[in-house]
Amino acid sequence: MMWSYILKLVVLLPLVCGLMIGCLYLWRRLEARMPGNQGERMVKVRETMMVSTGTKIAVLEFQGRHLLVSVSRSGVTLLDRGDGK
Repeated sequence: MMWSYILKLVVLLPLVCGLMIGCLYLWRRLEARMPGNQGERMVKVRETMMVSTGTKIAVLEFQGRHLLVSVSRSGVTLLDRGDGK
């Protein structure tokens, strides 16, 4: 009876600890991709919108100005500059 408890403890404890470490690792990796959590950066993504299957447009804020850019497989293109707020 006692040996089965010890065997379960030896097998399940590392498994649970591994799952916890894996979840924390994934959380750290995915936390930067979450919207609204950009921290103190010079460039902030204000909004994105999918235009077609391979093209997005995005509004970026840099030094108080808004930049409208097109992002596609071929690269990033500046579409328009705004004054800011």
